[in-house]
Amino acid sequence: MQSSIDNARTKQKFLPIDELLARHGETNIILDASILMSEGVEVGKNNVFYPNVVIEQQGEGKISLGSNNVFYPGTYILSSAGSITVGDGNEFGAGGCTIKANISDAVISIGDGGRYCDGASIMGRTTLGSGSQVLGNITVQGCTLASGGTFQAPDPDERAAVLKGFGLARGVTLEKGQVVNGAGNFAERPIEWQHDYHPKPKAQ
Repeated sequence: MQSSIDNARTKQKFLPIDELLARHGETNIILDASILMSEGVEVGKNNVFYPNVVIEQQGEGKISLGSNNVFYPGTYILSSAGSITVGDGNEFGAGGCTIKANISDAVISIGDGGRYCDGASIMGRTTLGSGSQVLGNITVQGCTLASGGTFQAPDPDERAAVLKGFGLARGVTLEKGQVVNGAGNFAERPIEWQHDYHPKPKAQ
């Protein structure tokens, strides 16, 4: 059984199960043999890969994953032409997350400590700064979200930029502490401050 599965994986240019575990299993946590990963993907340490995660690198594409990230079920990362660079300590999923660099000028850069979940789809020339969040069934194209504190930072206006809701966010640029709560076209929605949703800490 495993031999036939490995043959199929190899034909699709994914690592056979034993090779996947040999290359990445000692330095990362691979919870299930359903993980599909292409040979050329760069992977750091202490990442957690849940079942049904696909990391696919084709052609001129390039994928580099940092360390201490969590890839929940339904995460699909594809680079077939551009590049995808992921930092450390991010969460992808739950509820699915798709990241695609499939055109020649696509450059997707993701910093550290962010959250991208509930059907987020990220593509194009997009920069998601450290601590940023994309929460919901949002197609993100050519956006820039500024770095800042994580969602746990006590002052919401010191947190990184956030997109939440559902719909299309194209060409949106947000600064630290800003958020767009979208429903449809994010360009038509107001830019708000995160203290509108999360109270600022009281002065001591």
